[in-house]
Amino acid sequence: MARHDRRVGYGLPLVLAIALHLAILVATVIRFPERETEPPSTTIVQATLVSTETTTDQAQRAEETRSRRTARQAEEEDALRAEEEATREAEVEAAKEAERQRLAEAEAREEARRAAEEEAARRAEQAEQQAREREEAAKRRRQAEAERQRQAEAEAERQRQAEAEAERQRQAEAEAERQRQAEADAERQRQAEAEAERQRQAEAEAERQRQAEARRAAEAANQSLDRAIEGEADNVANARQATEAANSFINLVRRAVEQAWVIPPNVPDGASAEISVQLGPSGELFEATIGQSSGNSAFDRSAIQAVKAAAPFAELRELPASAQRDYRQFNLRFRPGDIR
Repeated sequence: MARHDRRVGYGLPLVLAIALHLAILVATVIRFPERETEPPSTTIVQATLVSTETTTDQAQRAEETRSRRTARQAEEEDALRAEEEATREAEVEAAKEAERQRLAEAEAREEARRAAEEEAARRAEQAEQQAREREEAAKRRRQAEAERQRQAEAEAERQRQAEAEAERQRQAEAEAERQRQAEADAERQRQAEAEAERQRQAEAEAERQRQAEARRAAEAANQSLDRAIEGEADNVANARQATEAANSFINLVRRAVEQAWVIPPNVPDGASAEISVQLGPSGELFEATIGQSSGNSAFDRSAIQAVKAAAPFAELRELPASAQRDYRQFNLRFRPGDIR
């Protein structure tokens, strides 16, 4: 590369020197013919004059001709020396120019080298800076991705915890609801058992009352029998009156119950139910229970509702005192269209 640059540096001065030599030679060749044409004319003139001039004059002219030739040779030599000097100066100048150009080119190459090195250093620094920036950006991206991953995992964990808490809450609510339902069922069971117990107690109390009434009736019958033995005539009369009053009372009860009885539809033929009725001293209804079921719950309930709707039976107080005790408990048989 250095040899190639040096050859390029000397080429231009060499071309300039050759061109200068060619120019000088061309200029010399062009002047010589003009100087050569003069002698013939002069010679002709001199030839013309020779005929009239002396030999001395001819010698003098010959001397002058030699002098002119010597002068031309001197001029030519001077021109050649000047040309050589100019060539040498041109070569020196060309060498100097080539050296200056070489130095300039060397300086330019050095400057270019320094610039290239600086540019390379700058680019290397930029590349390094860009690499650092890319590394920092990649690091930030990794950190951001890690942060997003951490947040996503934290959010997923919160979601799982929330779902687990919601599931626990649902299970707790379901368990509480089951417990409330169980308590409600237990309470209903207790109430049903209590109601059943009250019903059994009421039935037992009614049975005790019926038995007590039966005993009182038996005692009354015995007392009546005693009184009948003591005063048969009075007792017979009183018994007749009591029987008539009792029959009238029973008929009144039957009519009142029949008016209050609403027979349900679709009652099968031959249905019959017996209702046990227990009254208080003033004819108020203590209890109405099914003594014998008809097998149709709607028919049984209608019979009980008829007794409850017809009560109280205040006509009980019009009976004799002995008969009142006998008719505070009696049975009514319900058949469609008939009550006995």
